Amino acid sequence: MTTYIPSITLPDAIFANPAAAILVPVGLGLGVGYSVGPKRTRQTYLALKQPPFRPPPQIFGPAWTSLYALMGYAAYRAWTTGTASLYPNTLQLTKQGATLYTIQLGLNIIWMPLFFRLKRPVEASANVILLTGVTGYLTYVWSQVDTGAAWCLAPYLGWLGFATYLSVATGYLNDWNFADKEQNSTSSNTGSGMDKEYVNKAPEQK
Repeated sequence: MTTYIPSITLPDAIFANPAAAILVPVGLGLGVGYSVGPKRTRQTYLALKQPPFRPPPQIFGPAWTSLYALMGYAAYRAWTTGTASLYPNTLQLTKQGATLYTIQLGLNIIWMPLFFRLKRPVEASANVILLTGVTGYLTYVWSQVDTGAAWCLAPYLGWLGFATYLSVATGYLNDWNFADKEQNSTSSNTGSGMDKEYVNKAPEQK
């Protein structure tokens, strides 16, 4: 059972401030997305064999931004409700949830580089399975502090279940190997890590 671990938990000030609580996950998510590269991410997504019900790539940006905002608001609600409680058990659950929240945010942030940049579907799928489990437990813990916070996490938890399906199924359909979808590119960016492209990359829309 995870307990409160201050050394790996976001500072109290982030949880206590609504703007900071929302902007931190939104900013981290957007930052990782842009560091991996929207164009590269889209090309990789379209190149791989995908399971049924895959969304179009343009859905992911708005969906994740909304979910990060809801996640942050849930953290703010749970923290402010729990730290104001007169019951020691509620305060303990609040802080325990803060550690779980930080862990799941870290797992969330590293999934995209694992999947799209490093092209490690096995590790990415293990990551999202663990992330879903941690978030489910977090939702349970914070539901005992503030039901509104738990409901704010419900869409995120549902989306993680869908993301787990997409990650695992995509890895399976591509034999758990994304590297064989690449070929040498005609680009002049040799040696920069950008000198490969996927053989079945969708043509650019003009």
